[in-house]
Amino acid sequence: MDRILLRTRYDRWEIELNDTLAAFKLYEALPLEREINVWGGEIYFAVPVECKLENGRKIMEEGEVAFWPEGNALCIFFGRTPVSTTSRPEAYSPVTPVGRVLGGLDALAALPDRTRVTLERLD
Repeated sequence: MDRILLRTRYDRWEIELNDTLAAFKLYEALPLEREINVWGGEIYFAVPVECKLENGRKIMEEGEVAFWPEGNALCIFFGRTPVSTTSRPEAYSPVTPVGRVLGGLDALAALPDRTRVTLERLD
């Protein structure tokens, strides 16, 4: 499985990708730099990827990473979102799960809105 790195000026998170087409297209689009949006227990940002929904769902696990086809965005879930109906993270609309963050969710949850991040391939 491919791994990618999400980093800020001070922190780093490894993400293990799964074998979906969306994950492959994301990997191929790297590297990129973006400002994050914080939406409750989720951060998301636009990525230059277009892909139809695969294995779509709304209820996620903490640490899961997904592609949101409606907004061409990468989403990282670490807690309840404004639309959550339980204690679990919930996406605004169905997303394609593309991977998982391998630790460090507390630091990820502490990132403020508009933090600049870099996403790149790990060899």
